[in-house]
Amino acid sequence: MRLVNISVKRPVLITILVGVVLILGYVSFTHLAVDLYPEMKFPVAAVITNYAGAGPEEVESQISQPLESALGTVANVKEISSYSLAGMSAVIVQFNWGTDMDFAALDMREKIALIEGYLPQDAEKPMVVKMDPSMMPVIQIALSGGEDLEQLQSLAEDEIKPALERIPGVASVTLTGGYTREVRVDVDPAKLQNYGLSISQLAAVLMADNFNLTGGVVRSGDRQYYVRALQEFESVDDIRNVTVFTPTGGTIKLSDVAAITDGYKDVDQKTRMNAKPSMGIHIMKQSDANTVKVSADVNAELERLQQELPGNMEVASVFDQAEFINDTVDTIQVHMLEGAILAILILFLFLRSVPSTLVIATSIPLSIIATFMFMYFFDMTINLITLGGIALGIGRIVDDSIVVLENIFRHRVAGESPLEAAVKGASEVGDAVMAATFTTVAVFLPIFFVSEGIASILFKPLALAVSFAILSSLVVALTIVPLLSSRMMTGQIVHEVKEEGRGIRRLGYRFASFIDGLGEKYRTVIEWSLTHRRIVVGTVTVLMIASLGLVPIVGAEFLPRSDAGQLSVKIEMDRGSVLEETDRVAQEVERIIKESPEVKTVFTSVGSTGQMMSVASGPDSSTIMVMLTERGERDRSTAEIGEEIQKKVAAIPGAKITVSEYDPMTYGMQSEAPVAIKIAGDDLDELWRLSNEVADIVREVPGTREVESSLTEGTPEVQIEVDRIKAAAYGLTPGQVATSLQSAVQGTVATRYRVEGDEVDVRIRYELGAREYLDDLGAIMITTATGGQVPLGQLARITVDSGPMSISRIDQVRVAQVTANLSGRDLASVIADIQERLNSFPLPSGYTIEYVGENQEMVESFRNLTVVLLLAVVLVYAVMAIQYESFFVPFVIMFSVPTCFIGVVASLALTGRTLNVVSFIGLIMLVGIAVSNAIVLVDYIQKLRERGMERNQAVAQGGAVRLRPVLMTALATILAMFPLSLGLGEGGEMTAPLATVVIGGLLVSTVITLVLVPVVYTIFDDWGNRFRGWLARRKSADSGLEV
Repeated sequence: MRLVNISVKRPVLITILVGVVLILGYVSFTHLAVDLYPEMKFPVAAVITNYAGAGPEEVESQISQPLESALGTVANVKEISSYSLAGMSAVIVQFNWGTDMDFAALDMREKIALIEGYLPQDAEKPMVVKMDPSMMPVIQIALSGGEDLEQLQSLAEDEIKPALERIPGVASVTLTGGYTREVRVDVDPAKLQNYGLSISQLAAVLMADNFNLTGGVVRSGDRQYYVRALQEFESVDDIRNVTVFTPTGGTIKLSDVAAITDGYKDVDQKTRMNAKPSMGIHIMKQSDANTVKVSADVNAELERLQQELPGNMEVASVFDQAEFINDTVDTIQVHMLEGAILAILILFLFLRSVPSTLVIATSIPLSIIATFMFMYFFDMTINLITLGGIALGIGRIVDDSIVVLENIFRHRVAGESPLEAAVKGASEVGDAVMAATFTTVAVFLPIFFVSEGIASILFKPLALAVSFAILSSLVVALTIVPLLSSRMMTGQIVHEVKEEGRGIRRLGYRFASFIDGLGEKYRTVIEWSLTHRRIVVGTVTVLMIASLGLVPIVGAEFLPRSDAGQLSVKIEMDRGSVLEETDRVAQEVERIIKESPEVKTVFTSVGSTGQMMSVASGPDSSTIMVMLTERGERDRSTAEIGEEIQKKVAAIPGAKITVSEYDPMTYGMQSEAPVAIKIAGDDLDELWRLSNEVADIVREVPGTREVESSLTEGTPEVQIEVDRIKAAAYGLTPGQVATSLQSAVQGTVATRYRVEGDEVDVRIRYELGAREYLDDLGAIMITTATGGQVPLGQLARITVDSGPMSISRIDQVRVAQVTANLSGRDLASVIADIQERLNSFPLPSGYTIEYVGENQEMVESFRNLTVVLLLAVVLVYAVMAIQYESFFVPFVIMFSVPTCFIGVVASLALTGRTLNVVSFIGLIMLVGIAVSNAIVLVDYIQKLRERGMERNQAVAQGGAVRLRPVLMTALATILAMFPLSLGLGEGGEMTAPLATVVIGGLLVSTVITLVLVPVVYTIFDDWGNRFRGWLARRKSADSGLEV
């Protein structure tokens, strides 16, 4: 082989090239960004529209439906869903994978612009937002201490937020839990009535008295001056002294009818950290920023700010994604090192020579460094997936070098010179090594034709990382290994290998002697198998059928769960509960949580679900984030601690409290519960009945917990129905009455007051005593067209009812969703039980049930990966057929692939792991890895037959000679992946199923392949001979007839 000749005869050239690769690889590694996952661009965008004061049904008809119709004309739309809540509409548009989201967002804005004029005037401008994981906060900080929340708010807004937003890579900083400054104009309705004024007149006066107007240009001599009328409020006293004209022609000051205070908006959220009142600071990074670097820069800035803060103030980190990323990366790096050491150790036991072992060991760092270089050129990042791919590839990296060195070593022991042994030995197995490498790489090619779902996002970077590592190892095996072998494999090494020696060398000698003896025993096994071929084939077939029977026991889920030491506690009070009551329950839950010794930090957000972009916030809800100690410092798992807290809080009356694990591994990747059942129809009452009945059925299924229906008890509301005839008698319209009511109760922002560089809202409304209680509504005075006053109770009927909490629509059809989390069972088996029970569920005409959520994502991912698996099998066969210029040889080799399934199912069943997207990827990798052993075996058998050896003798001889490299490569791969399969350390749960599948499949496949492939080889060879004989006889018969 020419490449081998060049590498052995031109050592200076190879040395220079290695040096270049090392330098470029190191530079590339230092410039690679570090993140948890590869860049994720989900084809989803949302349109958020606020419509203050409107109920869910009004929001649905006036906002959501028009937007859905307009957005339905956008190209590449897959699904449109909407959520209509009190005061807000959220329309979610899901596009086909591969859609350019920048262009799609622009198209959405254009379509919305066409209908904006038809939306209610009081509605805010619709905001188009691309749903990206980078929108989620990567760091959450709590600011506590100080004199009060006012001081914390001021400090956070004036110093901390601007300082953090200046940091490169930080996109935005959001503050929660503090006070928002506001000038409050609280009107006394009795005084207002005495003067014959309305609240809308006062608002108009405030707006008219606060302005900054240009008046043109005047000249004085040879200069010109701009005229400006400056009439902005400079102090609260200016607002108090605003002059108001009464209907009788008199004048009063605003302070005569209202109390004006420089205060704060009504508190709608409270935040605490470890029971201390605090401010929440949420930091979002730019989509292309390095998470770890952004976090480091933010923490450095916080340390600087901490030194400048008053002594009693504290800035503490609640959640930092970079910590989890660093821990995960460190875990994989440790596993990589442990795997490499184990692989090198097993190689030493086989080779019994330190120099020979070091020759192979060089392939690991060289291949990894070269991989980093390619990753940089392909604009990839160091993350859980790419590092996991490299770690998984370590075992495969040494395979090529093992096969090459072992063959060189065999030639050297046979008496050939080091140079001759290196060239001849490497060239002899060059084709087999290239075939094995190309088939392994070939299994990853189909993923580039599948562009949908999480599987594609995760698998593509892994495929590239593993391919780079394996291709680099091929080059190393055919260049560096022959070069080093020709220089280091001296006669002394060969002599040492043959000697028993002492200590560890004696152990290696005895192990090698055992392997050599195993080779002769294996020859006997092959000879027996060739005479009992039906028994061999029948046994393997039975094992395959038995493994299929284990599949239901293994179970299936979308992604593996991880123990990240974080809990999320969600509190839902009775609808309509005030913030104070929710806060009281949250404090009780906090006390119970702190009883667990493993709890480190408790961060509470009352009046919010605690999630950015959430549509479920309100005074009757609260979220508590619980951070536990490190995994090594606690005896119980996060799930066990969560179960204990769940049992304790269940006794708290008047609240629905849900404790669940918070998994950073799936952070921003999925928003729906594992079980999600969609019920579609038109009537809300019927949907409410059906969803509750379905929820009751789901609760009966073992393994489900926290079963909820999206159509829950409605929010209590006061409904005002204006009598049009009575209103008309006073010269009023229902809209004018509603506007007056809104101004009195909710208030209106009449103008803005500029102070200290900020603009503060000036809100005018009735004083608290005139609008706080239900009985106050009827007494609110409405100004008539003639300037008179009439109570609201005389114009409208006031009733108390409950409205829907929210209205969900998918593809313009109303839907209700029943969701559930899992406990102790896999997703696939739970869904199967639910489907069995709902198959006989009676549905009215026009109503449908569909299984969505994580189950839908799992099914779609498995479907895509199945296509990838089938294409991988075809490509592997095609690559080998091209390599060997034969259809027969690769067909025999492919029989090693189905046997992997036996080990895959057995390993998952033994370890208690499930079939998920990650383990499925491992199954696809196995297609390329498993055939490597069969290639090495069949390739040598073919070479022996080409030299004239009888078939059965060639099969037995080839098996005995190739047993050693087959066992070396298989054991090296298995031991290199063994640390990953344990799933220890942060993030270990993500890569453990993949390593488990590869180890189990390769272990069983290797054992069976060593027996099955020789048998299949002879069977098909016999069939081929019979077919050729039949053709020859047919040809002879045809020739006889012609004569």
